[in-house]
Amino acid sequence: MAPTFSSTRAWPAHPADLFTVREAAASQTGVRVTLLAGDLDRHVAVTAGGSSPGSSSGSSFCLTSVRLRPLQSSHKKATQKAMECEMGVCVGESDGLTFWLARPQDYDEVMAISKGIYGGGDYLPHRYHTWMTEPNRVTIIARRDGKLVALESGLVVDGGTTEVVAGLRVCPSEQGRGLAGVIQRVTDRYIKQVYPSVNIKRLTRGDDPGPEKLSKFTVLARRAVLSLQGEAEAFNSFVLGLKAKLANMEKSGEVTATPHKLVVLKDSHHLKALLLDPDLSSRLQLPGGAIIQDWLPLKPMESNLEVLRRSNLSWLADISNDKPTFMSFYTPPYPIAFNGGSLRLNIDMYGEVLFLAMKALIIHLEQIREQIHGGVVVHVYMSQCLWEGMKKFCEGDEGVKQYMDFWEQLFLERELS
Repeated sequence: MAPTFSSTRAWPAHPADLFTVREAAASQTGVRVTLLAGDLDRHVAVTAGGSSPGSSSGSSFCLTSVRLRPLQSSHKKATQKAMECEMGVCVGESDGLTFWLARPQDYDEVMAISKGIYGGGDYLPHRYHTWMTEPNRVTIIARRDGKLVALESGLVVDGGTTEVVAGLRVCPSEQGRGLAGVIQRVTDRYIKQVYPSVNIKRLTRGDDPGPEKLSKFTVLARRAVLSLQGEAEAFNSFVLGLKAKLANMEKSGEVTATPHKLVVLKDSHHLKALLLDPDLSSRLQLPGGAIIQDWLPLKPMESNLEVLRRSNLSWLADISNDKPTFMSFYTPPYPIAFNGGSLRLNIDMYGEVLFLAMKALIIHLEQIREQIHGGVVVHVYMSQCLWEGMKKFCEGDEGVKQYMDFWEQLFLERELS
C-alpha cells in the first residue's frame, strides 16, 4: 500500500532519503509536490492514488509512484531538524529566538538592521541576492517575535573542510545581549550538520576585538590597508601624477626598479598553473597561506578556483620566469552607502616588492577608469612592509586623498568541534 502523508510532515520516500513536503497541488494527471531537502527545494512530479489531495495544503493523499533525486547524506541530519512554515525553513530555536535560512524576500528586513555598518562601507546590500544562490553558502537569520534581529553567513571552501563566515550583524536594540554569539553557534552547528567534513572556521575582520576574543582564535595574518577616496574624474590626474612620481623615483634611486614586468593575466589555464604552483605561498608570502579575495580567504587549491572565477577578478603578475614574485587583482567596483553613495574598489596585493606594488596600483586604476563614476573609495590590501612606501607614493594629490589612517585586516582561524 502506498504511504499516506500530509504536506507538513517528513515522509521517507526511501529509507535512505528523507524529505519534508513543502506544498502539494492537484491536477487531473497527478499531484505536484515541492520536497525540501536541507536548504534545497526539489520540485517533483508524482502520480497519486487512493484519496484525493483536495485543495487544502494539509490534506492527506496517497502516492503510487514518485521520481526523486536522492538526497545527499550530508543533508539528512539538517533536514530532519528543519521545520517548514510560511517564513521559510526554521533551523532551530533558542531563548525566544527562532533561526531561519535567509530568503531573497528577507532583503528589506536585513537592510533595516544594517544601517551605518562599516561606516557606510557595507558590502551586503550589493551581495545579498548573490548569496541566496551561491553554491555551498548558508545564510541564517534570527527572529524574535517574528522580527528579524540578526544575520550570519558561512561559505564552505577548501574542498569542504573550511567554513568562512561573514556578514554578521545584530539589530541595535538587541546588541549587548549575546545574540551575536548565539547566531554564530547556530550557523556553525548547521553548517557542520550539512557539511560534516568541515573542521575549520575562518574569518577576516577590520578591527582588533581585543585579547579576550582573539584568544579564541589563531591569528594567521595581519595585512595593512591603505584607503583612498576621491571623485571619479580626479583619478585621471591622480594616475598621471603617480606615473610621473614613479619615473622620478626610479631616476633618483629612491626605489629599485626590477627588470620583471607586470602582465595582465587573461589566459585561465596560465592563471590556474600559477595559482596551483606549490611554491606560490612561500614565494609571495601569502597571508596565512591563503589568497584573500575581498575579505574571503581561500587556499590556493583547485576546488577554490571556481570561487575566484565567479568573482570576475582582473589579475596582474610578474611572470618573467613563470615564478612570480608579485601578484595582484581587483574586484569589480560595487556600490556602497558611504558619503551619500559611492563605489568601492578593493585591490589585493601579494609580494613584498615596493616598485611592483606601485606599478600594480597604477595599472589597476587605469583598468577601472571606465567603470567608475561619482565618489570612489579604494582599499589596497598589502603586506605591512609596503604600507609606508605606498602611503608616501599616494600623497600630494588634491583630488584623491588618504581618508583613513593605518588599519589592518586580521585573518583568524579556529577548529570546529
